[in-house]
Amino acid sequence: MRMHYSITDKRYWVKEYGQGPALLLLHGFTGSSRTWQPFINHWKQDFRVLVVDLPGHGNTQVNEPIGMEAFCDDLALLLDKLSVHTAHLVGYSLGGRTALSFAFFYPHRVRSLVLESASPGLETEQQQLARQMKDDALAKRILRQGISSFVKEWEDLPLFESQQKLPAPLREKIRNERLNQSEQGLANSLKGMGTGVQPSWWEKLSAISQPVLLLAGEVDSKFVGIAKRMHDKLNNKILKVIPSTGHAIHVEKPGKFDTIVYDFLKRN
Repeated sequence: MRMHYSITDKRYWVKEYGQGPALLLLHGFTGSSRTWQPFINHWKQDFRVLVVDLPGHGNTQVNEPIGMEAFCDDLALLLDKLSVHTAHLVGYSLGGRTALSFAFFYPHRVRSLVLESASPGLETEQQQLARQMKDDALAKRILRQGISSFVKEWEDLPLFESQQKLPAPLREKIRNERLNQSEQGLANSLKGMGTGVQPSWWEKLSAISQPVLLLAGEVDSKFVGIAKRMHDKLNNKILKVIPSTGHAIHVEKPGKFDTIVYDFLKRN
């Protein structure tokens, strides 16, 4: 099933598959719910899989920047519309920050968390302000130069260097997903839900009681370090560092990602 769900003047694109405990999948920046397609046929055998296009992405229609807390409020309302009280959350990068934030704003609605290449935000106000300036500049550049120029710049980031080894058809698929975004949508996402403007959860990680699976790619040293620090602060946690893999584990090692995540979800 695919549908738009309206919350005030916003229209969220949501699709669902299968039956069972709810499993909500949240994609990364420049992505969409389609990034999870390779895993849905497997996971829908045991779960009611829900995918949503985040604000500024895909088919979701949100005309203004929306902050992390406001989006988590909307996400809770979306779950209400779908008659879902609790869900397992899987989030990649931006989606991981969103999943973690939702677990703090609505802890009673989260059964477990899978955080792929995600962070709890930035620790100091100085770091947050510096990142806000950087993201604002990027948003302006996207609007000025257009989506094609931005996508080329984005693909050349060291963060995604390991993706250059992927087969050409897969790289083209990822590129097309990025090119299908809108300039205004990505700019709004940076302004509303960028790392610099979200709450910092570092000092509150120990409050999470749900099981948490942390995933990081070995080549992505920055997020390996973040995951290890998060692991030290969380209570009920598992950390998996995936060898010879970069930021997007679900893209670079889909089979391993599928097995690790599915086993974790089944156990919880």
